[in-house]
Amino acid sequence: MNSTLLRVLGLAACCVLGSFSVESYGEEFPARAVRIVVPFPPGGTTDILAREISSQIQPRWGVPVIVEYKGGASATLGSEQVARSVGDPHVLLLTATHHVINPTLRKSLPYDTKRDFTPLALIATAPNVLIVNAGFPAQTVADLIKLARDKPGSINFASSGIGGANHLSGELFKVMAGVDMVHVPYKGAAPAMNDLLAGHVPVMFDGLAAVKPQLSSGRLRALGVTTLRRAPSVPNIPTIDESGVKGFEVSSWFGLYGPAQLPSAAVARIASDMGAVLGSAEIAARFAKHGVDPGGMSQSVFSRYVEDEMEKWGRVIEQAKIPKE
Repeated sequence: MNSTLLRVLGLAACCVLGSFSVESYGEEFPARAVRIVVPFPPGGTTDILAREISSQIQPRWGVPVIVEYKGGASATLGSEQVARSVGDPHVLLLTATHHVINPTLRKSLPYDTKRDFTPLALIATAPNVLIVNAGFPAQTVADLIKLARDKPGSINFASSGIGGANHLSGELFKVMAGVDMVHVPYKGAAPAMNDLLAGHVPVMFDGLAAVKPQLSSGRLRALGVTTLRRAPSVPNIPTIDESGVKGFEVSSWFGLYGPAQLPSAAVARIASDMGAVLGSAEIAARFAKHGVDPGGMSQSVFSRYVEDEMEKWGRVIEQAKIPKE
């Protein structure tokens, strides 16, 4: 047998063995410790959710489930780390709504958000709320819309920064309600909230859990929640949809992803086990303490949801003429 034929046969054998090993790797998942990468600094909601999930999923998998933090660059550094782990179901990403906003907001990314990730599970959702300073005259969403239409450009709304979910909630509201309000970005949620409470800016979208103390004290007033259904914790607050802006829906959400080209058996195992954990009474109680609700989508539905969210926020960013970073 000549040397050329030997090389060809050797390459063919490597391809067969390589293919076999990838499929076997998927069938045997988990074969080693699993890392859940959080692309934000420790201490935030994403970190809390990752630790809650890891503690519940570890007994099912029988291997260590380790939460790692790699913050920076609007959550793209940690995401890039996972994207580079092609085909490895032991490297997962738990991230927030930024993941579907960044493709349109940023001039370039070190990965392709659609191509380089495998959506696995919707981990949690958190309702946002449209709030105003207690001294602001609008008592309802309809009042706010009338005031904004009567004097276009006279009402400011605050956010924690350009391109964040709360900023884009305001931009979506402007488009769907047909009003002109002026965005005032702050360097973080705390200074924005301080100016809202002081009355320097009258309107803001924020997470319901974060503002409940101010709502209870009467310093802020809620006009509407941003989900299609009323929030169980504040059933007296109407939705923006039922208040006249039909179809308005925004929620902060957190998803679990793997890199591209995951073995199908690993995808099925991860999605099934995550579904069981998220459907448990224990996780529901734990998540409720943090003001979030467990996700309940199948893996295929979540994949479509991710695509729909990318398209929705892409349109909002373009319509609002937000410059790319």
